[in-house]
Amino acid sequence: MRRASAADIDLVTSIITLAFAHDPLWAHAMARPDGETAHHAAFWRLFVEGALRYPCTWLTSGGEATSIWIPPGGTEMTPEQEQLLADLAADWLGPAAGGYRELLSRFDAAHPRAEPHYYLTLLGTHPDHRGKGIGMRLLAHDLEQVDAEHVAAYLESSNPANNRRYASVGFEPYGDFEYPGGGPVVTTMWRTAR
Repeated sequence: MRRASAADIDLVTSIITLAFAHDPLWAHAMARPDGETAHHAAFWRLFVEGALRYPCTWLTSGGEATSIWIPPGGTEMTPEQEQLLADLAADWLGPAAGGYRELLSRFDAAHPRAEPHYYLTLLGTHPDHRGKGIGMRLLAHDLEQVDAEHVAAYLESSNPANNRRYASVGFEPYGDFEYPGGGPVVTTMWRTAR
């Protein structure tokens, strides 16, 4: 495992884009009536750029998987990046842009703020390497780093199939919310400091 740097932005963005292409929540949130998906990379790149301001993005040595963490007190994006994301949504999602923006507001409202914690904003494995446990090994590595600082961790699971995986490494359900209008459900999960 190694820390990602600004030079890895294309690799990290590519892994995340491919890993979340068919995610129940994000595929729905970024869907266009014409079925186009080329815009996904531009959306994810903003999240990656925001995270790379901190030394908390990790890559497996062969580039099979990546984990993107925001440290205690950090933010996912700068205000400028948040505006760019809103502009992207308006440009690419048309009438669905309002639902996308409301979804982001729900993420923000659900996020706990009472206790310092590391925030696992994205964890993805390239589709060519899924099913081999690579992502979970990366997560275990990351949690060793978090535990060394005796800090809690938080994540949102956008795919119910992953909830048991997160539970296996100590995350417990914290709450949930759904996509505006009754779409996919997001499970928030908390891992107490060790």
